[in-house]
Amino acid sequence: MASRKAGTRGKAAATKQAQRGSSNVFSMFEQAQIQEFKEAFSCIDQNRDGIICKSDLRETYSQLGKVSVPEEELDAMLQEGKGPINFTVFLTLFGEKLNGTDPEEAILSAFRMFDPSGKGVVNKDEFKQLLLTQADKFSPAECLPQVEQMFALTPMDLAGNIDYKSLCYIITHGDEKEE
Repeated sequence: MASRKAGTRGKAAATKQAQRGSSNVFSMFEQAQIQEFKEAFSCIDQNRDGIICKSDLRETYSQLGKVSVPEEELDAMLQEGKGPINFTVFLTLFGEKLNGTDPEEAILSAFRMFDPSGKGVVNKDEFKQLLLTQADKFSPAECLPQVEQMFALTPMDLAGNIDYKSLCYIITHGDEKEE
């Protein structure tokens, strides 16, 4: 009898620990961020079954203009979830990735390399050229839409200069614009 109670207690403790682990990921983000992740998850979950699978990833890439994604790359993405990728696992993966974001000062240091005058801005066209020619995962045709999308969210003056200090804040803290 005592061993059966101990086994039951062990299961209850494991269940509580799993609940804490999954609920903890929700405490890492503000409600608005969680909603944005839900929207992103819905966009990726093409077949609407609540689980991201290889065909969902392939279709998402296709919609972004990248049609020949190697099977190994898709498999590697799915393996990061260590099981079926439902919304909680998806959120956990992003939490882990975001916790690995470089500190704001490291990102600022990288931008300062392109700002020898120290004005706090880099020219959009020069920066775009660097992004399109230095990236090796995507061709310029595949990369251009993402670069343009990034620029749509980037603080910029009328002359086309990127306020990289504000951009670094957005990268490390999120965009806090009113909706």
